[in-house]
Amino acid sequence: MNQDVAGGMFYYDTDLDPEKFLGLAARYPYSDAPNVINAGGSGSDVTSIWLVVWGDDTVHCIFPKGSKAGIETRDLGKGEPILVDDDQTPAGQYLAYVTHYKWDVGLSVRDWRYVVRICNIETALEAANSFKHKHLIEAYNMIPNFKMGRAAIYCNKTIKTQMDLAAADSSNRIFTMSKDAFGNPVTEFFGIPVRKVDQILDTETALTATP
Repeated sequence: MNQDVAGGMFYYDTDLDPEKFLGLAARYPYSDAPNVINAGGSGSDVTSIWLVVWGDDTVHCIFPKGSKAGIETRDLGKGEPILVDDDQTPAGQYLAYVTHYKWDVGLSVRDWRYVVRICNIETALEAANSFKHKHLIEAYNMIPNFKMGRAAIYCNKTIKTQMDLAAADSSNRIFTMSKDAFGNPVTEFFGIPVRKVDQILDTETALTATP
């Protein structure tokens, strides 16, 4: 469920699945939309980098009033197995221990200026060459006020690897390496942590201009 919601933060689309919430990609869907930077790639082998400033008045997750935040767990059998239907033909039943998991979660973008998408990044090109930080500097300067929340950069492992290599290069002055509270290395861009999200695709279809 964590993996599904992590991907959903970027790719859920209520036009395709009304029971889900609206992810970031559906809110920034065109290469010429506000706060979208076009890296110039084409085809169906591109990816995106996201700069998000999380805060009460910028971007945050939500859940229904009166409910619990996070995953709710309910043991349907109260510790005992119950009869469940199988998917065989003819249909049958079997005893199973059943636990129901529920997560009511949504995404609120209260101020669209605090999300920047760098789209149409050629995955193969970035895997073979050092990552070019020009677009990240553009994205950084699009954010009105970083004091409004906690900023983070999100990308997949292909792009994160290139950023890590840049941070390890002593001649680099853009990417730096720090450590989190547990002593794990964290790559940063202008002091903003870079987070690897495996659900961000290497196979996005290139965005086009607003029709």
